[in-house]
Amino acid sequence: MSIVLTGFARARLFPREPRASAIQDCDADAFVARLNAEAPVAVLAGYAPFCRLHVHRNWTSTRCSVIAIDDSNRQHLRSGYEARTREELPVLVRWFEGCTPPRARYLIPILYDRAQLAREGTPIDADWGIVGCLYTLEPAEIPMAPITMLRNALGVDEGGSGVALDRAAYLRSVEFWDRHANWR
Repeated sequence: MSIVLTGFARARLFPREPRASAIQDCDADAFVARLNAEAPVAVLAGYAPFCRLHVHRNWTSTRCSVIAIDDSNRQHLRSGYEARTREELPVLVRWFEGCTPPRARYLIPILYDRAQLAREGTPIDADWGIVGCLYTLEPAEIPMAPITMLRNALGVDEGGSGVALDRAAYLRSVEFWDRHANWR
């Protein structure tokens, strides 16, 4: 099995301008090389048949992706309309500023198979392409954000995958993201 990094994921996980909330102590080539050389500690089913998540112990100083919202940090929440790429429509997002989560114990790359990436206009020369990565304390998936689920349901033309909305999964996601936020 071979894995490559998609351009979409490269820009988010290894930005040109370094970000504390991106992957640390490792460049994109070393990250992909390690994923291809090291067996994951677990493989999780993704939200669709073309998606899987590989759980790896964190070998970097990368911090967790999300922080639980509580009375001590609520004042640090910010929001705004943003698009992940120039082609996508901006959507409302929220994040923490001025908060620092603990070091993640696991890095969980999110992989799409070659056929799905071709459908989305991102042909790859490998079996799997990295489209994102979760940084977690536990070897488990963080629920996909509700807006990502909605974007996926809108289809490939709007930056999604074309997977229909699963109402129960959406409600579980809302429950999680009502109590958590990403950080910057």
